[in-house]
This record gives sequence, structure tokens and C-alpha cells, in this order.
Amino acid sequence: MREGNLQAPTRHAIDWKNPEFWNEDSLNKELERVYDICHGCRRCVSLCNSFPTLFDLIDESKTMEVDGVDKKDYMKVVDQCYLCDVCYMTKCPYTPPHEWNVDFPHLMLRAKAVKYKKGEVGAGERFLASTDVHGKFSGIPIVVQTANAVNKTKLARSGMNTMLGVHKDAWLPELATKRFRSQAKSAEHTAAPIKNGERTPGKVAIFSTCYINYNEPGIGMDLLKVLTHNDIQFEIVEKEKCCGMPKLELGDLDGVAKNAEFNLPVLARYAREGYAILSAIPSCTLMFKQEIPLLMPENADAKLVQDAMWDPFEYLIARDKDGLLKKDFKSELGAVSYHVPCHSRVQNVGKKTEEMLKLVPGTSVNTVERCSGHAGTYGVKEQHHKTAMKIGKPVFKAMATNKPNYISSDCQLSGHHIEQGMREAGLLGEKAPELAHPLTLVRKAYGLL
Repeated sequence: MREGNLQAPTRHAIDWKNPEFWNEDSLNKELERVYDICHGCRRCVSLCNSFPTLFDLIDESKTMEVDGVDKKDYMKVVDQCYLCDVCYMTKCPYTPPHEWNVDFPHLMLRAKAVKYKKGEVGAGERFLASTDVHGKFSGIPIVVQTANAVNKTKLARSGMNTMLGVHKDAWLPELATKRFRSQAKSAEHTAAPIKNGERTPGKVAIFSTCYINYNEPGIGMDLLKVLTHNDIQFEIVEKEKCCGMPKLELGDLDGVAKNAEFNLPVLARYAREGYAILSAIPSCTLMFKQEIPLLMPENADAKLVQDAMWDPFEYLIARDKDGLLKKDFKSELGAVSYHVPCHSRVQNVGKKTEEMLKLVPGTSVNTVERCSGHAGTYGVKEQHHKTAMKIGKPVFKAMATNKPNYISSDCQLSGHHIEQGMREAGLLGEKAPELAHPLTLVRKAYGLL
């Protein structure tokens, strides 16, 4: 038997249609097996709170082995996992094709799914994961302005803590007065001739994402301006629903599949017509690149969309290698502290955002490749917010080392979390750096308004 895996990890399809997947005795047996392997290794202890929780349970048991841990406590480990996938992709020596076949994140997903199916996920958590429901309030200026103002009050935050389990100090996104999809309709760019490269199609379909559409449409508009400047035709995807990542985090696999069944036929049409499909939020891109194809392995549309899906900077750097990216940058960015989100790392495309930023003259990039701790809804919850801030501490410190002009992350949620952590730790300095998404930085560098 080999000590560890010497090959790239491979992913098996998630067998969630099999009745055995939902069998609690079978689940607990697999949890015990994997927990025992993790106990004997402990390489992942510094990644998130799942592993310290597991090892504390073992070390404090009578036997100091997994058999001494009450199975009722197994879910304490599961509840700390936010499916970042970093343990699987960067640390675990026993992932398939190793014969021990350890896929810790997808085992946690199975446990979350069983918990959700049993009705043990509260209404507050389900509401937090319903991003399309929140978004119904965006785009109505008076309603949005009122809601945003009210949500900053102590009374409202107290109410959210009681009803939704949102920590009173956690950063929360505001709703936009005008949705991205509404703004983007007038900006669709078809004037330039299509220039296909060896690596890249010359036309792009934009999957808006809930966050860009409802919360920070400016990031999406910056993407459109960068594409237009580079003579790349684009269209906004005809219609869309949430990618399903928030529901995946809860274990609501039926909810994920329902949204996928809506999105896939729409996106597959663009894939068949030769479009690159871009999403400005790494979690959404990852859903179509990895999770949905693994949940729906027999779905031909899922495979088509998987092959056509790009991270924006993966696309732009490939465009550069095709000799089709403009480098007529007008403005220096100075010192940039850039954070690589977990859901960007596990796409296995390399540090394409860093590469793009380094193309800008007069720009130095301090790249921080570690989990910020935000992790979707995990970082805003009452029971996890302090842990999320603790996980992010090394990132907060590292982001401050170059006295940056800008702090940036492909995941804007992580960006805000990092900014909050740096502020609370007194790391922002007298002249606080500006938080700006990498797409915004590129738009600034091009001198585009």
C-alpha cells in the first residue's frame, strides 16, 4: 500500500439518487472510516474548523480514537464544513485514485443532505440560501434605500439575529437600486467582428449570478467594459436562476437540481453556438464546472456547459496567449493585495487574476492564497462568525504587508470580509486601501469610465 496519492485527484459522481446514499447507518459507517483516516494523518488541521473539531472530539474521548466518539457528535464536524474543497485539492494524500478513496467535502455534503432531508435545517438558514428571493426586493429604489438603511440599525440586526441567526457584527451586502441585468441590456456589444483565437471563442455569454445582479452590479458592468474594450462580443444569458451553491451548502440537493434543470438548457444553447460562458463569481463558475456535472453525470447539457464555462481571468489570459488581448493600460494600480478565493483555487486554472494584474505597468501584486473564512453564509451566522474571523486572521495580516493601495479578491464577499477583519485588527492604516474587485481594477487600469 502506498503512503499517499502520487496522482492528481479525481472526482467520482455523487450517487445521490441511490437509496443507500440516504441510509444513516451507512453514512455513519463511512463517516467513522474517513474520520479514522483523518485522525491518523492530521495534515488538514489548519484549514478550517472541521478538523480541529474532529480531533478534539477524538482526543477528549475515553479511547482517544474514533470509536470513542459518540456518533451523535459526528454532525459537529459536518456543521463546520463549508465545502471549500481545499482539503481535497491541496492537502489530502488519500483522494481517489488512492484505494482509500477519501473525498471529505463530498462526504460532508452527503451528511448535510441527510440532515436537510430529515428537516433539521432551520427556516432562517433556508431563507439565507434563497438568493433569488432576496433579489426580488432589488431594483426598486425606494424599497432598496429603505431596506438598506433599516438593515444597518441595531434593532434590525437584533431581529436578524433572532429570526435568521445572523451575527450582529457580520458584514451584510446591500441591495442594488438597479439590477445588473437591467443595466446590461443596453450595453450588449455586437458591433465588433468576432475574432476567434486558437484557445478562445470571440463571443461571450454572461451568467450574471445573484450577487452581481442584485447586490453589486458595478462589477458586472466593469466586466462588460473590459470585454468591449477588447472587441469581444457578448450577450447576457437570456434567463437564469441561482447557480445553486447556497443550497448545496445546506445539503438541499433537490433545490440544486431544480435550479440546474432551469439553467442548463439555456446555457447549453450558448455552448452549442460556440460562446464562452463567463461568471464573475468563483462559486457560481465552480458549480457549473464541477458540482452540477457530478450531481447530474448523465445530463448531456451539464457536460456541454462544463466545457464552455470560464472564469473571467482564465478567459482573458487565454485571450492574451491568442494574441488578442489589448495591453494599452492608461493607469498604474500601485500596490495591490490580492486574495485568491478557495473556489478559484479548486478550479485548477492557475493564478490567472494575478497574471492579469501583473500585466499592468506600475503595479505590484501581493498574492495571498489562503481561506479568508467567509465561505458563503458561514461567516455571517451567529454560531460561526467569530470562527470565520479567526480563520481569516492570517489573511488579514498578509493582506496588509505591502501597505496596499487596493485590496482585492475574485470573491467580493471575501473581499468585504477581509476589509472588515483588517479594520477590526487595526491593519488598514491611516490611509485605508480601497476595496475593489479585480475586474474593477482592470477597468481602472484601462482608463475606462
